[in-house]
Amino acid sequence: MDRNILRACREDPRCTSTDIQVSVTSPNVPMPSKRTIRRRLQVAGLHGRRPVKKPLSDESKFNLFGTDGIQWIRRPIGSRYAPQYQCPTVKHGDGSVMVWGCISDTSMGPLKRIGHVANWFRRRRVDLLEWPSQSPDFNPIEHMWEELKRRLKGVRASNANQKFAQLEAAWKSIPMTVVQTLLDSMPRRCQAVIDAKGYPTKY
Repeated sequence: MDRNILRACREDPRCTSTDIQVSVTSPNVPMPSKRTIRRRLQVAGLHGRRPVKKPLSDESKFNLFGTDGIQWIRRPIGSRYAPQYQCPTVKHGDGSVMVWGCISDTSMGPLKRIGHVANWFRRRRVDLLEWPSQSPDFNPIEHMWEELKRRLKGVRASNANQKFAQLEAAWKSIPMTVVQTLLDSMPRRCQAVIDAKGYPTKY
């Protein structure tokens, strides 16, 4: 039974104890409780953790009401950045505001409310650099989105216009020292990606 429980979890780290309970139960085998399954996984070093999310680019979605929910996985200690334990982020949905922003070593660009990112660039004839679609390690602005979310934690909005006004005010309040710290980290980011042979890093 232990082997079956571990096999089910390793085949799909996102499966719940209920999923595992169903997959390991057969007519001739007694059904293990969900508590027993969780305990056996913990003994094997597979603990429930929130997966690392791998965002897509330098735009971000902010929900009006709460979050998209928390997903959990079970993984061994020290395997936080292993690809199989990551959760891709898909940025779409209702009840949210999509924004785009930019930073440089001298200033922060204004926050822009956008719809479809590619169309927004195309209409304004913006020339884009070639950039891998899954490259948050090389894009320090992702940490700016996290900073923005921290500043608005617990702040609710009744509509999209109010939410964007809150985002815009919070964006303007972020000091340039935060930007400079992120930009100064680029050499370390590049080296970390090289050391990881292209796999995810702590950044």
